[in-house]
Amino acid sequence: MSLATPETIVGLLHNDTRVKLAGIDVDGLLRGKLVSKKKFLSIVSDGFGFCSVIFGWDMHDRTYVRELAISNRDNGYRDILAVPDLSTFRRIPWEDNVPFFLVSFLDPETRQPLCACPRGLVKGALGKLGAAGYRAMAGAEYEFYQFRAPERNASSTATFLKENPVEALPSLTEGMFGYSLTRPVHNQDWYYGVFDACEQFNCEIEGWHTESGPGVFEAALQFGEAQEMADKAGLFKYVVKSIGTKHGITPSFMAKPREGLPGNSGHMHISLVNQDGTNAFIRPTPDPNPPYPDVAYLSDLGRYFLAGILTGLPDIMPMLAPTVNSYKRLVENFWAPVTVSWGLEHRAASVRLISPPTSSPKSTRFEVRVPGADSNPHFVLAAIVALGWRGVEKKLEIPVPPLSKGEDMGGAGDKGVRLAKNLGAAIAAFTHKDSIAREVFGDEFVDHFGGTREHELRLWEEAVTDWEVRRYIETV
Repeated sequence: MSLATPETIVGLLHNDTRVKLAGIDVDGLLRGKLVSKKKFLSIVSDGFGFCSVIFGWDMHDRTYVRELAISNRDNGYRDILAVPDLSTFRRIPWEDNVPFFLVSFLDPETRQPLCACPRGLVKGALGKLGAAGYRAMAGAEYEFYQFRAPERNASSTATFLKENPVEALPSLTEGMFGYSLTRPVHNQDWYYGVFDACEQFNCEIEGWHTESGPGVFEAALQFGEAQEMADKAGLFKYVVKSIGTKHGITPSFMAKPREGLPGNSGHMHISLVNQDGTNAFIRPTPDPNPPYPDVAYLSDLGRYFLAGILTGLPDIMPMLAPTVNSYKRLVENFWAPVTVSWGLEHRAASVRLISPPTSSPKSTRFEVRVPGADSNPHFVLAAIVALGWRGVEKKLEIPVPPLSKGEDMGGAGDKGVRLAKNLGAAIAAFTHKDSIAREVFGDEFVDHFGGTREHELRLWEEAVTDWEVRRYIETV
């Protein structure tokens, strides 16, 4: 629908009476409403007012401990401008095919993208490389746990967890069985329902299988243009949660829902292509004198892009690991990277290089393996593109040697810088006055998103956990 116009949309909505609209907040959550077709057609070109409080409160609608600039008491939680993106038109198959559009959030005075609008942040990052004649292609992979809601009623899960430990929530299937052909049959209607709904909702799944862990599944989304991939990745979660609700299943995209088991990753693949669609990371003939053998088939552009990601990685961690729980996944020996590291076909590294001689030239790309499934895909892609392009502009050198195949901790020892071990350390690096995050995204975004993460950390520091109670209530 890239050529969609208000006129073509009128024709597409000929038999409809209602339209669903949604934007994306900093946590990657869809925030929207159902409107009449008459209302939609009246705002389709100029946009409409949307309460800014979605950028003034957290994922549970609690206003931030420290009020931030976009939405606060002093500005009366003013309206911001929401403008429908007609190219995002699709229909929701599990809701009687109601028409659906994503919106972008703009500053009502300047009509420029709001600094914290996830869709605007991706657009800004892609605009820089687009001006140089390149396009970014991306693919997303998500692992997530599935729990069977008590009494097969997904809406009762929150109540159940208030009264019971999370361990009591039954997994969709038991045991460790990655790539099983029989486990999906246990919940066949749900399993194929998710796949088919994604196809109909234009966030197509390329591969869909069980992962190692009780009730754990993994989906690889069909690769495409980076801006569209960010949208599709966010909408994929919407599909999974919606279809799950109809089957009494609660999916969890938490980075680490269960102690002692692997966490949920949200790996992102990235490559750049020229205007004719050819992969810009390809080196047609191997470099006889590469800085490292791993990059013999990687173009100079690709090397600079890799260097940019690696150099900036420590400073943008809240964008890849945004919650307190994110850092429970990023620990040694649990199939998650913990340092600034990379390597050819190395799944323990922060950045896995996929290129010849182990893959076809046209498939040359980077897989950034730090993000968890809890991350906002728009922020993940914006960060990867912005850091990579910074490397290109500055012609940065790859800062660390490739990870040896025998190393399984993401760069243990002195080869790689240890990534933040917790959200507090990540926020400190992100908001530092000289951080690379400020250089590529500007102070306005860093101050806002950093403030939202400080709120998350503050709530955690004030919380009394079940672990503390079990350990100390009787013994101290």
